[in-house]
Amino acid sequence: MAKDVETIEQGGEFSAKDYHDPPPAPLIDAKELTKWSFYRAVIAEFIATLLFLYITVLTVIGYKVQTDPVKNTVDPDCGGVGILGIAWAFGGMIFILVYCTAGISGGHINPAVTFGLFLARKVSLNRAIMYMVAQCLGAICGCGFVKAFQKTHYNTYGGGANELQSGYNKGTGLGAEIIGTFVLVYTVFSATDPKRSARDSHVPVLAPLPIGFAVFMVHLATIPVTGTGINPARSFGPAVIYNKEKAWDDQWIFWVGPFIGAAIAAFYHQFILRATGIKALGSFRSNA
Repeated sequence: MAKDVETIEQGGEFSAKDYHDPPPAPLIDAKELTKWSFYRAVIAEFIATLLFLYITVLTVIGYKVQTDPVKNTVDPDCGGVGILGIAWAFGGMIFILVYCTAGISGGHINPAVTFGLFLARKVSLNRAIMYMVAQCLGAICGCGFVKAFQKTHYNTYGGGANELQSGYNKGTGLGAEIIGTFVLVYTVFSATDPKRSARDSHVPVLAPLPIGFAVFMVHLATIPVTGTGINPARSFGPAVIYNKEKAWDDQWIFWVGPFIGAAIAAFYHQFILRATGIKALGSFRSNA
């Protein structure tokens, strides 16, 4: 278990403040499967993703209904919540749901986040797989509720499905998803870093807040390109319920892009910023 020492200024003097990194999660943790806390965390991920998709997809469809020039007389440029409101819906829900579930499951609500944390050995393989399954099922159920309550609007206005927008090629869409997910997962690592807590203990940081803002900012940038995925479950759920060819044709972008972005963020934070690999090598040499 890695141990570092931080130097903290206190009353004009400097004192050492140490902290411990949590031990890396085992690749496969069979003991987890016998604990209720594991299944409780999986259920929390399912419910959180269900609520996330329900609220956000309703917001997207509501905006399209309000700005439809055929059905409404309001100016499309002024009616509805707009792209800003959609971005707030996604960022705000992530803030709320991460705050509610962080103490139970870690508040992933996103297979890309789970994948990044798995690569950094923050979660075991069996936990990562179960989380991803729960997240995808939750997304499907969330969109299913939207369709059940507003079937006509759901089918007419695209079902909230992510699709590559006209005027952009697949490479541009893939790049947007990679960079957007990198921003999100990098923020997750930074906001939950135990070293930050040790160094900046005098500055209270509510981790869900920067994570929610990261989602908000990425949506502002990439809604015009891909509709903003950065979350494979968010893209998969609407594709399953909407079930149109275009949504499925572009689906790979919303899996490959986020997973690549998450992997890059995990590598950057763990091996560049935290120099985990160098520390491990130094420990190995000292023991030798």
